[in-house]
Amino acid sequence: MSDSEEALMVRAAWFYYVGGLNQEQTAGRLGVTRARVNKMLSEARDSGLVSISIDHQRVGMLPFEDRLRMTYGLDFCISTPAFGFQDAKDADTEVRKQIAFRAVGVAAANHLKSLLSESETVTIGTGWGRTIEQMTLQLAGVRAPHARFISIMGSLTANSAYNPFEVVHALARRTGGEGFFLPVPFIADSIEDKKVLLSQRSVVKAMEIARSASVCFISAGELTEDSLLRRQGMISRAELESLRKCGAIGDTNGIFFDSEGMQVDHDLNKRTIALGFEELKKMPVILLIAGQDKASAAKGLLKSGIINGLIIDGDAAEALVALS
Repeated sequence: MSDSEEALMVRAAWFYYVGGLNQEQTAGRLGVTRARVNKMLSEARDSGLVSISIDHQRVGMLPFEDRLRMTYGLDFCISTPAFGFQDAKDADTEVRKQIAFRAVGVAAANHLKSLLSESETVTIGTGWGRTIEQMTLQLAGVRAPHARFISIMGSLTANSAYNPFEVVHALARRTGGEGFFLPVPFIADSIEDKKVLLSQRSVVKAMEIARSASVCFISAGELTEDSLLRRQGMISRAELESLRKCGAIGDTNGIFFDSEGMQVDHDLNKRTIALGFEELKKMPVILLIAGQDKASAAKGLLKSGIINGLIIDGDAAEALVALS
């Protein structure tokens, strides 16, 4: 996008969201078509130029929030409205997922804004994934030059907008804070390689910062052929099947766990470079869950005892309550 196009998008967003003009009036003010205004407003939301704040206390999910908070001993639970996707079996699955990702991203960004406003020197640990990516896209209008953002897992992963390096870079850029990342692979080729990598000075420093995090934002993935790990080619089909045989039902930051929230005894867990469950138990950890298909993985991870807060979409919350 050129500077002139971006400037036009900013003006369109200002007229529509701040000035209170409708799309037709905005189009007239800018001298463009209404269709173009509609496209620019959509791009403004997708790029994070515009973030949307919703008062979740008014949308009827409080009973589910309280149930989940009490069941899993959480400090807080924030649920977006339920979209009723469980009754829309003929709807496009990917569209439903994107809506859930964005909804949880908005709620998580608003929570992160509050944390950044409360402390100038906060250190935020982050995982990876599409939900975490949406949190970064929805974070706007906040300056925190003394904040630090650190990936809590190996950052040399797939080349995508939601890998750990890109997440940390985006958060630092949007807030004016500092970004740090673990300059190592997501999963080492061998246990010996992992030891060598962890002994590097740059890695030692990054791990020290990660362990000092004031709070960590993580997500959970399901172990299926459609999971992000498989779609990105980060684990093979054979590894997926062997993980299942070990009882694994999901992962967070490359740490594979079973239905009771215990790390499974598998070679991949021994080669993953990330903060482990014992380290995460020593700091506040916020879990982001988007999509009903994550309910089983979320239940397992919540039983691990490492999660202090949960931000979840309404349909996933209902599914999780049903499982609980």
